[in-house]
Amino acid sequence: MSDLLASDLRSPNAHSPNESASLTEWLDYMQQIHVSAIDMGLSRVLPVAEALGVVQSAKDDAYVFTVAGTNGKGSTTAVIAEMCKAAGYKTALYQSPHLSAFNERVRINGEMVSDQTLIEAFSNVEAARLQCELTLSFFEMTTLAALLIFAEADCDVWVLEVGLGGRLDVVNIIDPDMAVITNIGIDHVDWLGDNVEDIGREKAGILRNGIALIYGAIEMPDSVQHAIDTQQATCYQIGQDFSYRDIDSTTWQYSNAAVTLQLPRPALSLTNTANALSAVLASPLDIDINAIEQALQTVKLAGRFDYRESHSRHWLFDVAHNEQGVEFLLAQLLPFWQQHVAKQSNQDSSANIPTPKIKMLFSMLGDKDIDKVVQRLTQACLPISDWFIAEIDYPRAATTEQLQDVLVKYIDSTNIYEFDGLHTATHAVIEASQPQDLIVVCGSFHTIGEALSALAYDNLS
Repeated sequence: MSDLLASDLRSPNAHSPNESASLTEWLDYMQQIHVSAIDMGLSRVLPVAEALGVVQSAKDDAYVFTVAGTNGKGSTTAVIAEMCKAAGYKTALYQSPHLSAFNERVRINGEMVSDQTLIEAFSNVEAARLQCELTLSFFEMTTLAALLIFAEADCDVWVLEVGLGGRLDVVNIIDPDMAVITNIGIDHVDWLGDNVEDIGREKAGILRNGIALIYGAIEMPDSVQHAIDTQQATCYQIGQDFSYRDIDSTTWQYSNAAVTLQLPRPALSLTNTANALSAVLASPLDIDINAIEQALQTVKLAGRFDYRESHSRHWLFDVAHNEQGVEFLLAQLLPFWQQHVAKQSNQDSSANIPTPKIKMLFSMLGDKDIDKVVQRLTQACLPISDWFIAEIDYPRAATTEQLQDVLVKYIDSTNIYEFDGLHTATHAVIEASQPQDLIVVCGSFHTIGEALSALAYDNLS
């Protein structure tokens, strides 16, 4: 290829990293080489994937779980991967986005791959892209790199989380052996449509002829049923073919037509856990009850009902970036809060401990339905005393003015505190809270990532 043609495939401001480039330099470069951050479609991706050999490798050598859905994809993929790993399979896990480090997206047997492994994969994807004379988005480039890493590592099982939709997402270049759709809600309307039928049609695009589908919601759009019929897929739906029930704080029960299992309670949503377990049980993989129990006791996922103690404070991090996500959060938070209050009061019954309160550290992206998220959070039976808001350091971030305009519709403005960034807001909520309080951080992956970075920075400073 001529130098002129190669340069035409890059942004005028983008220069290919050299051999000694860092991971950060590669990530910055890949942000610049395509005209848009989101460009759905597979026509540009497939030739590069075929040149890299990743499509054939997955088909020949691995069992593939592909997980789509509006909410719960991260939890579901984490549980599937943990169960496969516990059973002795070399397991690849691809998720997005990340919270702190890009490496979080690409894991083998639970361990993040190294910077050097990513850099070598990026370099190979870049070479294939230029050879094919195509431009790719950041997500397309990085996803292809992850798939190449999994292929070269000869992983037994690939667990792949769809980034956006399903039918046109780059993950869908890989044919799954098992499909999971966690649920379907209204989100990403600019790309997927503004109704559940259109969105369901896009997500059901991950189906292939004759495979099994785990469907994790009670209601199913007609478009999904049509895809199931067209593909002659076998569908296992929650509430019909499998179910679960809460037993107590340490135990839950899962049931399908073949088994009833009493299991240790994981630190993740039981709905998503039941979906993951159904996928594993419906697969031909040899995963016994010991592996399942071990996985449920060890699985965790940063930013999904993620409780931590830091800076002498109690923190709960949850992405909760749409109405359905908030419902998942509240289903777990309400009983958790009752336990938290009881624990604080029992620590020193003789002391006059003030009643615990909830402090919200909150921000969202501007293209999300901020009003519905805030409405649901403010109408829950929770003692939220104050809201600390700031603009995320991200191009699509909602401004503090946008957040404030929504919040004042539901709460008194005297309970809202604005800051010029998440780092400052994180420090402020620590100062304004008491040791017995609970600080809930939610609204976006970026909100959580920036808050965690602020806490880590403060620990080092």
